[in-house]
Amino acid sequence: MSTLTLRDGAEMYYKDWGTGQPIVFHHGWPLSSDDWDNQMMFFLQKGFRVIAHDRRGHGRSSQTFQGHEMDTYAADVAELAAHLDLRDAVHVGHSTGGGEVIHYVNKHGKDRVAKAVLVSAVTPMMIQSESNPDGVPASVFDEIRLMTATNRPQYFKDFTAAFYGYNREGAVEKQGVRDNWWRQGMMGSVLAHYECVKAFSATDFTEDLKNVDVPVLVLHGEDDQIVPYQITAVKAAALLKNGTLITYPGFPHGMPTTEAETINKDILAFITA
Repeated sequence: MSTLTLRDGAEMYYKDWGTGQPIVFHHGWPLSSDDWDNQMMFFLQKGFRVIAHDRRGHGRSSQTFQGHEMDTYAADVAELAAHLDLRDAVHVGHSTGGGEVIHYVNKHGKDRVAKAVLVSAVTPMMIQSESNPDGVPASVFDEIRLMTATNRPQYFKDFTAAFYGYNREGAVEKQGVRDNWWRQGMMGSVLAHYECVKAFSATDFTEDLKNVDVPVLVLHGEDDQIVPYQITAVKAAALLKNGTLITYPGFPHGMPTTEAETINKDILAFITA
């Protein structure tokens, strides 16, 4: 099992397959690198080197007491990139991972990153505030934290319905997809998942988006019930110096899984352009 010992002694689990230009995948809350199975296989077979890690407290990485915020997440990625000596890399982040990507690229990745992709990402900021009046009310995230802390096994099972759009009329539900989400979530630390809700909801990525110079592709489903695209993707693309926005009618938050063929094709076109 490939692990990296981070500066504070935490162990980060990662996968590193293939050769060629590296693509680094950053997973969403409360999942693991396994959520990128579709993309890892697709891009590996296209001749890329594919890398994915379990964020601290998630999956097979250490269940640390501290460090569950974006500065630490990005610094952890920087250590992994240095350890693997990644150059000309493309960083792809889903949901919380999108915030991690843009924060890493701005703070640490200027000499190592060629392009970035934000998929169903939480950027620039989710929570409602005076400066973000059309954001999601804080009470929504308070509820997620409460249910995660007190009823995680059942809450995670229920959460998958909206995550994949299986609660929509006519949706073709795949129980294996729901079970795999639950499996990944329950591998991680309840404390990490609780704290990560604040990290993905209350972090302001505005300056990160403004300062990133590399090309960034922003992909988002228009029927995303977890991270509404109007307050995230549309705003994020407008803040980027070199951003491209694609939105998909009817696609859910978990579209890298449910709509992998479309998402993979568009990411490939962006990388190879």
